[in-house]
This record gives sequence, C-alpha cells and structure tokens, in this order.
Amino acid sequence: MTDVLTAQTRTPRADLYPTRGAAEVTTPRQDPVVWSAPGAPGPIEPAELMGFERDGFLTVDQLITPEEVSLYRAELDRLVSDPGVRADERSIIEPKSQDVRSVFEVHRISELFARLVRDPRVVGRARQILGSDVYVHQSRINVKPGFGASGFYWHSDFETWHAEDGLPNMRTVSVSIALTENYDTNGGLMIMPGSHKEFLGCAGETPKDNYKRSLQMQDAGIPSDEVLTRMADRHGIRLFTGKAGSATWFDCNAMHGSGDNITPYARSNVFIVFNSVENTAVEPFAAPVCRPEFIGARDFTPVG
Repeated sequence: MTDVLTAQTRTPRADLYPTRGAAEVTTPRQDPVVWSAPGAPGPIEPAELMGFERDGFLTVDQLITPEEVSLYRAELDRLVSDPGVRADERSIIEPKSQDVRSVFEVHRISELFARLVRDPRVVGRARQILGSDVYVHQSRINVKPGFGASGFYWHSDFETWHAEDGLPNMRTVSVSIALTENYDTNGGLMIMPGSHKEFLGCAGETPKDNYKRSLQMQDAGIPSDEVLTRMADRHGIRLFTGKAGSATWFDCNAMHGSGDNITPYARSNVFIVFNSVENTAVEPFAAPVCRPEFIGARDFTPVG
C-alpha cells in the first residue's frame, strides 16, 4: 500500500451517519443509491437499475453457468477441507459443529475466485451501480451446511463498515452468488425492500476486538426488536430463492439477515463487496481501531 493511501485513511471526515451511541438514531440517506449517470453503459438494464434504486436489491437468475458452478463448488470444497486454510485466521468456525462457516479474503487465497472478481459480469455491474472504478472491500465464501448451521441476524452492512472499517459514504454494493440451490427452507437471504433509504444508527459502544465474536454471532450493531418490527411492517420481508449460479446484488444499507439451516441441504455462496475508489476507508467512526484487513480492506487498488 502506498504512502498516499495510508495518509488517506487518516484524513478526518464528517460523520454523516452517527451510530453506536446511547440510543438508536434514524438518519435519512445522504447518498445516491445508483451513482452512475442515467444511460451509462453497463450490463444492467435501465428498468433493473430503477428497481435497484427503489428496492435496494437486484436478482440475476443465472450469473454464472452450471459448468462454472461446478468449478467454484469444487474450489470451495477444497478450501474448507484444507487444514492450512482451516487454521488460518481468515477462516471462521461454527461454535457448535466446529465446521468452517466462512473463509474471508478468498480472492487472495484462490486464483479461481480472483478471476471471478475480475469477471465483467461481476465487476461490470458493480461499476455501473457505483459509477466509478471499484476495489474489493471484502470477499468470502459462506458455507452453510445442513443440520444446524447458524444464521446471520438482521443488520445493515454499512452500519458495521462505517462504524468499524471507516467507510464514509454509502457507495458500496455486495453480490451473493449461489453455489448451491437456495430453497425457501435452508436459511436463505432475507431483505426488507426499501430499507436502504434510511440509516439506523444502533445503540451501544463497540466492544474491543468485536470482530472476533461478531463473525460468529453478532451483538453490536444490531437493531432493537421494536425498530425491526416497525421496519418489517413498513417494508415487508423478501426471501430469496434460486438455482445455483443465480445472484443477488444488494445495497450496503439494506436491512437483511438469514435464518439457521436445519435442513439436510447446504446453502453455500461466494460473497463479494465492491467499494468505490472514491469512497476509500478512513479511521473508524465508532470503534477504537480498524478491523483486520482481511475483513475490511485498506488496499484500494482498483479491480483490473
């Protein structure tokens, strides 16, 4: 990382989205959802882009082919069965089963997943939504095996990335690419459509080394039951299903989560977070130190 980028992380920035204070605070979104100019070229059709602006998500029935799915599934299986990968700090282990739950920074561990990040079908959509070159803020494979893999509680990713990684603005988009079929029973992704238009600042300070616990079970940065109920009543909840090879793109501030998987059928996916090169991380807004780079990147090199 260059000296310029290191200096950039230390530049003070106004906090547009206060969080982790004494009480929950709602702030209207201060940033666009779609950053590219109307009619800008890209793989997303105008009507789809309007839907993303409105709802905060976009689904693609087949982003990668069945043959590609087989390659990525085999690579996922190889990684999670490798003792060296399991012992790496970038691997998160299920507390109960002791199975691998996630492997972070997978585009640096695996050349195959690195090629997926650079694939025009993937990075092209990110550039179109964010209106700029992009870099990978985070990547991981999520392994949600059957018979008890735990879910991810309701949260806005941006709340954590702002509070603990120092992303100043909502100029970040995620894609979840299914490597197994997503049924309506095996712990699929749920999103509240339209919830990305307001930022919910959560109550409570960030514990020291919060990431070590939050990657297994999140405590800090989650909304109260009362607020979640109001949001669900207002926005509804959409559950995403689809064949292996399908993908869901969603805005960084969309309220989302997933349930436990108690079926016999695994739900595994590759998850890539693209951030604009014009929105690089500064000091955390509500945490004592930055999270490790394998969770929140400080290398802002654009995807080639």
